[in-house]
Amino acid sequence: MKHCIKVILGVAVLLLNLSPGSVLAQVRVGAGRGAEPVATTNDLLNYASPKDYEIAGLTVTGTRYLDPNSLVSLAGLKVGDKIRIPGEAVGSAVRKLMESGLLDNVEMFATSVVDNKVSLMFKVLERPRLYKVSFLGVKKGEQDQLKDKVKLNLGKIVTNTITKNTQMAVRKFFIDKGYLNTKVKITTIPDSARNNATMRVLVDKGQKVKIAKITFEGREEVEESAVRMKMKSTKEMRFGRLFSPSKFVPKKYEEDKQKLVAYYNKLGYRDASIEGDTVINTGDNTINLNIKLNEGRKYYYRNVDFTGNYLYKAERLREVLGVVKGDVYDPEDLEKKLNGNPGQDLSSLYMDDGYLYYNAQPVEKAVDGDSIDLEIRIFEGKQATINRVILNGNTKTSDHVVMRTVRTLPGQKFSKTNLIRTQRELSTLGYFDPEKIGINPVPQSDGTVDIEYTVEEKPSDQIELSGGWGGYVGFVGTLGLTFNNFSARNIGNLSAWRPLPAGDGQRVQLRFQANGSQYQVYSLSFTEPWLGGRKPNALSVSASHTVYQTFYDPLDPTSLYSGLKGRKPTGSYTNTAFTVGLGRQLKVPDDFFSLTNSLSFQRYNLNNLDIFQIGYNNGVSNNFTFNTTLSRNSIDNPQFPRSGSSFTLSGSFTPPYSAFRKVDISSEKPEDKYKFVEYHKWMFDASWFQTVFGKLVLNTRAHMGFLGSYNKRTDIGPFERFVLGGSGLAGQGQFALAQDIIGLRGYDDRSVYTADYDRTSTPQERSRGGVAYNKFVAELRYPVSLNPSATIFVLAFLEAGNNWGSYKQYNPFDLKRSAGFGARIFMPAFGLIGIDYGYGFDKIPGVKDKAAGQFHFTIGQQFR
Repeated sequence: MKHCIKVILGVAVLLLNLSPGSVLAQVRVGAGRGAEPVATTNDLLNYASPKDYEIAGLTVTGTRYLDPNSLVSLAGLKVGDKIRIPGEAVGSAVRKLMESGLLDNVEMFATSVVDNKVSLMFKVLERPRLYKVSFLGVKKGEQDQLKDKVKLNLGKIVTNTITKNTQMAVRKFFIDKGYLNTKVKITTIPDSARNNATMRVLVDKGQKVKIAKITFEGREEVEESAVRMKMKSTKEMRFGRLFSPSKFVPKKYEEDKQKLVAYYNKLGYRDASIEGDTVINTGDNTINLNIKLNEGRKYYYRNVDFTGNYLYKAERLREVLGVVKGDVYDPEDLEKKLNGNPGQDLSSLYMDDGYLYYNAQPVEKAVDGDSIDLEIRIFEGKQATINRVILNGNTKTSDHVVMRTVRTLPGQKFSKTNLIRTQRELSTLGYFDPEKIGINPVPQSDGTVDIEYTVEEKPSDQIELSGGWGGYVGFVGTLGLTFNNFSARNIGNLSAWRPLPAGDGQRVQLRFQANGSQYQVYSLSFTEPWLGGRKPNALSVSASHTVYQTFYDPLDPTSLYSGLKGRKPTGSYTNTAFTVGLGRQLKVPDDFFSLTNSLSFQRYNLNNLDIFQIGYNNGVSNNFTFNTTLSRNSIDNPQFPRSGSSFTLSGSFTPPYSAFRKVDISSEKPEDKYKFVEYHKWMFDASWFQTVFGKLVLNTRAHMGFLGSYNKRTDIGPFERFVLGGSGLAGQGQFALAQDIIGLRGYDDRSVYTADYDRTSTPQERSRGGVAYNKFVAELRYPVSLNPSATIFVLAFLEAGNNWGSYKQYNPFDLKRSAGFGARIFMPAFGLIGIDYGYGFDKIPGVKDKAAGQFHFTIGQQFR
C-alpha cells in the first residue's frame, strides 16, 4: 500500500444539547503513516478557551491481529486520566501509536461527553503482514541460502526497519562472497483485501571484486613470503590459483589483519601493529591493497619472577613453565604454558592437586630495550574436593556404563587432568557426540565442587546389507549387524527391547555372507568391556564358519558356466574358528596402555581342493594360537582424531611342534607337515595425529609385519602370510587362511610382492603372500562435516610399502610409492565408507609395467 504523508487531522464539535448529562460534542483527531497530529478548528468551537475532561472510557476498533488493550497501553492513556481538549495529550496519544510501527493509520474520536467526562475511541488500520518473499536476479541455490540467512518470518508486520535490515542482510551476504558492488532493491506489494504484503527482493550482485596487488609498507624484519602466507584469505590474483581465490571479502580481510599482527607478536614483535590500510579501486572489478605495518622491536625474556607462590618454589615453577632467559617473548605461547596444555602447563600443577581456584596473571614488570622482566602473580586459593558428579543427557546408555569411565569421583581432590581425560574417555565410548560433551565444574559455598557432565546420545549400531542374484551361482549378498551398546542382562526384559536391549556397553556382531552355494561365511562375536563390572577387563568370544565349494573341472574353466543347479561339488573347503580373549588396562607406564591375551583355534578341511598353494588337496590342518597384544591409545576422537597416538605390538605363537618331532619334517608330505600349523608372527602398528592449523590434521602411520618359524628344520608355511596392494579388502575365500590383507593405494589388489631379484614372481606366489611387509603413510585430513549422523572428511596422502617372499630379499628401503586423494564418510548405521584415487609410481614386473592410477572403494574399515 502506498502511504501518503498527508496529514488527516480534524477537530469538530457538535453542540447537540446544552442540558446536563447530554452529549455535548464529538472530537476527531487522526494521523496517517508518517504524519504528525495537527488540530484544526471550526466555527462551533472556541479554541481560545480549552477545557479539562476526565476520561470515562477508551475503546479501539479496526484491529484484526493486535490486542486492543495493548494498543490502549501504548497510547499512554487510561480511564480516570484528566486531559485537556484541545491539548497536547490528544496528539501525543496518536503519535505514540504511530511510532510503535504497528499501524498504518490512527484516528481518535470523542464518542460522548457527559458533564466533564469524555469517552474516546481509537480507529486504527493495521500494517500489512508478510505473506511471501521472493528473491529475483539470483540462482536457485543462492535463493535457498538467502532464505536461511535473512530469516524473514512469514506473518510478521512489514515495517521500514524490516525492509532496511533485509536489504542490508542480502547485500552483506553477497559482499562476504566477494561481490562488493551488490545492489539490492526491495518492493513491497500490498494486498488490502487480506491485509498482507509480498516482498520482492531484486538483487544485482555484479561481478566479484578481486585483488590485483597487495603492498606491505614498513616490512623489514620478517620475510615477505611469510607475511603473505599469513593472509590466508586475502591473496593476489595469480594464474593457476585454485584453492585460495583472490576475491576480496572485507570480513576475511579484517580477520587476516588480526592474524598478521598475532603472527608478529608470536615472533617477539610485541608492539607490532597495522597503522593503516588503503583499498584502491583500480577498475575492471579489481582493487589494490596497501597495508602500512609498524613492526616495532623484537623482545626477549630477561627475568621471570613469581609472587604469591607458597606451595611450590620459584625454581619448580620455572621448570614447569619452560621459559628461560633469552627466549623470544611470545604472549600466545606464554598463555599455553600457563593454561593451555593440560597435564603439562602451570595450571595443571596446581589444579591436579585440588587447587581449583588457582589463577596466574603475567605482568610485564619492566621493559628495558629489547628485554622484558615478567612477574607472574599467583593466587593459589584452597584445595577443593569433589562433592557430587552429575550426569545429564544419557537417555539410552545406563548410568553405570558412563560413570565407570569418569575419573572425577566424589571425595577425590579436584583434578584438571582427570577432567580432560574423562572427556576423552566419554568421546571414545562411541555412544555420544564427541563435539557436544560438556563439562561444568560448579563450586560450592563449603569449598567443594560439583562436576556436571552433559552428553548427547548418537546412533552407534551398524548394519551391512547387500544382495543380488549372481546368475549361475544364485543369491549373492551380505548381512551384517553390529550392536555396540548391547545389554545382555535385559534379554529377558521384553520392555527393554527397542528393538534390542541396549545401554550396558556390550558389543554383539553377527555376519552372514554368501555367494550362492559356492561360498558362505557365518560369524558371531560378543564383547563385555567390563567383566565383573568393577575393572576394565574386556572379555571377548567369537566363532565363525566358512564354506567354499567348486562345481567345475579346474582343468576346464568353461565348465563353470554350465550351471550349478543339481550338480554336486567337485571340491570343497571349510574353516571353523573359535577365539576367546581377555584384556585389561595397565597402570604402568601409564593408564593409556592395555594388554590383551587370547587363545584361538582354527580347523582347515580340504576335500579335493588346493586353491591356497598349501601343497595338498585332501587333508586337515589345525591351528592353535596364543596371541598377546600390548597397545597404547591416547587418540581424542575415534571418528576424526585431532591429537593423540595409537601404538600396537602383537605376537602370535603356535606350539613348537617341530621341537618334539624326531622325523625329518622336510621329507613329509604336505598334508602331514601342516596337520598342525606352526609359526610365530609379529605385528607393529603406529599412528600419530597432530593439528597443523585450524581444522587441518596430519596423520602419520607405520605398519610392519614379520612371520617366522621356530627352527631351521621347518620352512615358513603358507599360513598367516601377508598380502599387499589395492584397497585392502579381501575377496571371496582369500581370508580363509587368515592371511593379512593390507592395502596399498595406487596398485592392484594383492599385487605387491617381491620375489628373488633374478626372476619375476608368479601369480601363485603373490596369491600365497609374503613373510614380511613394511608400510608408511602420511595423510592430511580436513573435516567437511563433524555431524555425528555423518562425519565427512577429505584427505590427501603419500604412502609407500612392500611385501617380501623371504628374509633374504628383505630391504626396508625398497618400497613401492604412491600418492593421491580421497574422502571418508562415517555413518553410525553403516560404519566407514571411503573412496580414494591413488597413483602408483613404481613398476611391479609382470603386473604393473608403468606408473598409473586407479580408484579404490572401501566400506566398514580403516586403511592400515
